[in-house]
Amino acid sequence: MLLSRELPDYSYSLRSADGHQAKVNDQVLTRSFVLAPDKLVLDWPVNAISELTIEHLAPALEQNPAVVILGTGEKQVFPSAAVMAACLTQGIGIEVMNNASAARTFNVLAGENRKVVAAFILEDVR
Repeated sequence: MLLSRELPDYSYSLRSADGHQAKVNDQVLTRSFVLAPDKLVLDWPVNAISELTIEHLAPALEQNPAVVILGTGEKQVFPSAAVMAACLTQGIGIEVMNNASAARTFNVLAGENRKVVAAFILEDVR
Protein backbone atom coordinates (compact mmCIF):
# COMPACT_ATOMS: atom_id res chain seq x y z
CA MET A 1 0.00 0.00 0.00
CA LEU A 2 1.34 3.43 -0.93
CA LEU A 3 1.04 6.04 1.80
CA SER A 4 1.49 9.74 1.29
CA ARG A 5 1.64 12.54 3.78
CA GLU A 6 -0.98 15.20 3.18
CA LEU A 7 0.24 18.63 4.21
CA PRO A 8 -2.31 21.11 5.54
CA ASP A 9 -3.11 24.13 3.42
CA TYR A 10 -2.74 26.50 6.36
CA SER A 11 0.33 28.02 8.03
CA TYR A 12 0.07 26.78 11.61
CA SER A 13 -0.50 23.26 12.83
CA LEU A 14 -0.94 22.45 16.49
CA ARG A 15 1.07 19.31 17.25
CA SER A 16 0.30 19.00 20.97
CA ALA A 17 -0.88 20.93 24.02
CA ASP A 18 -1.21 20.38 27.73
CA GLY A 19 -1.45 22.71 30.73
CA HIS A 20 2.16 23.88 30.55
CA GLN A 21 3.27 23.85 26.93
CA ALA A 22 2.19 23.43 23.34
CA LYS A 23 3.91 22.70 20.08
CA VAL A 24 2.90 24.77 17.07
CA ASN A 25 4.64 23.58 13.92
CA ASP A 26 8.10 22.89 15.37
CA GLN A 27 8.03 25.65 17.98
CA VAL A 28 7.50 24.76 21.66
CA LEU A 29 5.42 27.42 23.43
CA THR A 30 5.39 27.87 27.19
CA ARG A 31 3.23 31.00 27.41
CA SER A 32 -0.44 31.43 26.61
CA PHE A 33 -1.22 32.10 22.93
CA VAL A 34 -3.94 32.59 20.34
CA LEU A 35 -3.90 30.50 17.18
CA ALA A 36 -5.75 30.69 13.87
CA PRO A 37 -4.86 28.54 10.87
CA ASP A 38 -2.96 31.49 9.37
CA LYS A 39 -1.96 33.55 12.43
CA LEU A 40 -0.14 32.97 15.71
CA VAL A 41 -0.31 35.53 18.53
CA LEU A 42 2.44 34.82 21.04
CA ASP A 43 2.54 35.83 24.71
CA TRP A 44 -1.21 36.23 25.16
CA PRO A 45 -1.35 37.83 28.64
CA VAL A 46 -3.64 35.31 30.37
CA ASN A 47 -2.15 32.87 32.88
CA ALA A 48 -5.38 31.58 34.46
CA ILE A 49 -9.03 31.38 33.48
CA SER A 50 -9.89 33.61 36.46
CA GLU A 51 -7.89 36.44 34.79
CA LEU A 52 -9.71 36.23 31.45
CA THR A 53 -11.66 39.36 30.50
CA ILE A 54 -13.61 40.37 27.43
CA GLU A 55 -10.69 42.56 26.36
CA HIS A 56 -8.38 39.54 26.32
CA LEU A 57 -10.55 37.99 23.61
CA ALA A 58 -9.74 40.80 21.13
CA PRO A 59 -6.89 38.94 19.33
CA ALA A 60 -9.23 35.99 18.77
CA LEU A 61 -12.35 37.93 17.81
CA GLU A 62 -10.56 40.23 15.34
CA GLN A 63 -9.96 37.15 13.17
CA ASN A 64 -13.75 37.00 12.54
CA PRO A 65 -14.08 33.34 13.50
CA ALA A 66 -17.21 31.23 13.38
CA VAL A 67 -16.05 29.55 16.58
CA VAL A 68 -13.54 30.28 19.34
CA ILE A 69 -12.02 27.31 21.12
CA LEU A 70 -10.85 28.19 24.61
CA GLY A 71 -8.27 25.82 26.07
CA THR A 72 -8.23 26.33 29.82
CA GLY A 73 -5.18 24.27 30.81
CA GLU A 74 -5.12 20.76 32.23
CA LYS A 75 -8.79 20.90 33.18
CA GLN A 76 -11.92 22.34 31.62
CA VAL A 77 -12.92 25.46 33.56
CA PHE A 78 -15.59 27.81 32.26
CA PRO A 79 -14.92 31.56 32.10
CA SER A 80 -17.28 34.20 33.44
CA ALA A 81 -20.70 34.62 31.88
CA ALA A 82 -19.59 38.01 30.51
CA VAL A 83 -16.74 36.38 28.56
CA MET A 84 -19.07 33.73 27.15
CA ALA A 85 -21.65 36.38 26.23
CA ALA A 86 -19.01 38.49 24.42
CA CYS A 87 -18.76 35.76 21.80
CA LEU A 88 -22.35 34.60 21.72
CA THR A 89 -23.85 38.09 21.31
CA GLN A 90 -21.70 38.51 18.18
CA GLY A 91 -22.92 35.21 16.75
CA ILE A 92 -19.58 33.51 17.42
CA GLY A 93 -19.63 30.09 19.01
CA ILE A 94 -17.36 29.45 21.97
CA GLU A 95 -16.27 26.00 23.09
CA VAL A 96 -14.43 25.55 26.37
CA MET A 97 -12.26 22.48 26.97
CA ASN A 98 -8.95 21.33 28.38
CA ASN A 99 -5.90 22.06 26.22
CA ALA A 100 -5.44 18.53 24.87
CA SER A 101 -9.06 18.40 23.68
CA ALA A 102 -8.85 21.95 22.35
CA ALA A 103 -5.78 21.03 20.29
CA ARG A 104 -7.53 18.06 18.69
CA THR A 105 -10.67 20.08 18.00
CA PHE A 106 -8.69 22.97 16.48
CA ASN A 107 -6.88 20.61 14.11
CA VAL A 108 -10.11 18.95 12.96
CA LEU A 109 -11.89 22.26 12.33
CA ALA A 110 -8.86 23.86 10.65
CA GLY A 111 -8.53 20.75 8.47
CA GLU A 112 -12.13 21.26 7.37
CA ASN A 113 -11.28 24.88 6.42
CA ARG A 114 -13.60 26.22 9.11
CA LYS A 115 -13.15 29.75 10.48
CA VAL A 116 -11.71 28.73 13.83
CA VAL A 117 -9.52 30.48 16.37
CA ALA A 118 -8.15 28.87 19.51
CA ALA A 119 -6.91 30.59 22.65
CA PHE A 120 -4.76 28.46 24.95
CA ILE A 121 -4.07 29.27 28.58
CA LEU A 122 -0.70 27.85 29.64
CA GLU A 123 0.42 27.96 33.23
CA ASP A 124 3.54 30.10 33.40
CA VAL A 125 6.23 27.93 35.00
CA ARG A 126 9.09 30.46 34.89
